[in-house]
Amino acid sequence: MSYRKFVDRSGNAWRVRDRSRWDWHFEPEPGNPGSTRMVRAPGHQDDPFELSNEELQRLLDSAPSSDKPRAQNPFKD
Repeated sequence: MSYRKFVDRSGNAWRVRDRSRWDWHFEPEPGNPGSTRMVRAPGHQDDPFELSNEELQRLLDSAPSSDKPRAQNPFKD
């Protein structure tokens, strides 16, 4: 699956991957301290290459951060 490289307003580079028609992932490039974020794909467009940088920035801003610590698995697997 291909991806689009996107640089946000802070200068951090991201890979925008369309995982499905409904979900896109913003994955940090090396040197970007951010964490992977999942967003709902905009209904008007199926391809990240068709969106402007401003539209991608709005999607990234709306994505919840996954920096929260995960709960420990009681089964240890």
